[in-house]
Amino acid sequence: MNEKQNKKSALHEKEGIPQPESFSASSLEKISKSRKIKPSTTELIDGILASEKVALSRAITLVESTNVSHLLQANEIINGCLPYANKSVRIGITGVPGVGKSTFIEAFGKYLTTLGKKVAVLAIDPSSTISHGSILGDKTRMEELVKDENAYIRPSASGETLGGVARKTRETIILCEAAGFDTIIIETVGVGQSETAVHSMVDFFLLLKISGAGDELQGIKRGIMEMADAIVINKADGDNINKAKLAKTEFNRALHLFPAKKSGWIPTAATCSSITKDGIDSVWETMSNYFELVKANHYFEEKRKEQNQYWMMETINEQLKNNFYHNIDIIKLLEANKKAVANDEISPFAAAQILLKKYFS
Repeated sequence: MNEKQNKKSALHEKEGIPQPESFSASSLEKISKSRKIKPSTTELIDGILASEKVALSRAITLVESTNVSHLLQANEIINGCLPYANKSVRIGITGVPGVGKSTFIEAFGKYLTTLGKKVAVLAIDPSSTISHGSILGDKTRMEELVKDENAYIRPSASGETLGGVARKTRETIILCEAAGFDTIIIETVGVGQSETAVHSMVDFFLLLKISGAGDELQGIKRGIMEMADAIVINKADGDNINKAKLAKTEFNRALHLFPAKKSGWIPTAATCSSITKDGIDSVWETMSNYFELVKANHYFEEKRKEQNQYWMMETINEQLKNNFYHNIDIIKLLEANKKAVANDEISPFAAAQILLKKYFS
């Protein structure tokens, strides 16, 4: 070997920082065991009441699980937290995709935390009807709020039930309230029947709009405006300010066409910008005026009682449906009837009657 070959290459790797020793087998075993340790029901309840976000997240995961053993533990946790719940205001926020719900909620949530409020955001993320997957991207969209000590963001996949919200969201509200969050914000998917479901579990229902989208009459036709306690035209900044003001006038005229609400509240339209923060304080002022009115005339408590009864009935319906589809005899018979219906050997209605008769017998 000559001297030239003996020289080190320019690409020779220098000796760097010495690497730490590998974990021993016993250390890895301890780490593995600690990750598998499941906290008891009592530990989770105590953690929630102590405002521990990790305990809250783990409890919500149990609530969202379809595992039967998880469901039993979730019910115990909810019953343990129930005496400490119902001390918040619940706000539903809806609007078509692209209206800026996440940006608005971040600006609104940050404003509330500056007032000393503790804010929990339950964001319903649309699930794919094909892959059943969900992006759960609200935490990435609300970069500032997610870092706020007085805020908690929980994105959940909408699934296929009631437009994305059902018993799971209703029970998650209870857990968040027990954890000390005094303002619960529920963001809807903005499609399907999610608006109706959210309306049945919140105290105040806010409809977000944008100017010039051509959906003014669509909003009236769908009936969502009738449910709204206030309409806010978002993105009222830059060149959109005049358009937003015009839209505000149009919506205020439209709101007068609807019958009076049982709450005695008269809904109004306003404008705001989630970017410049203009109008965000006015939105909270409107909500505060609403809460003052409905608590004074006792509509607040009456509505909560009605909602509790409604969700009891919804839970019964859901449980019956789950029991039906998990019945061993039904599972076998269902597949056979599906094939028969697909091959036009029997009508869908006759097949349904056969299955129901079998289940109830």
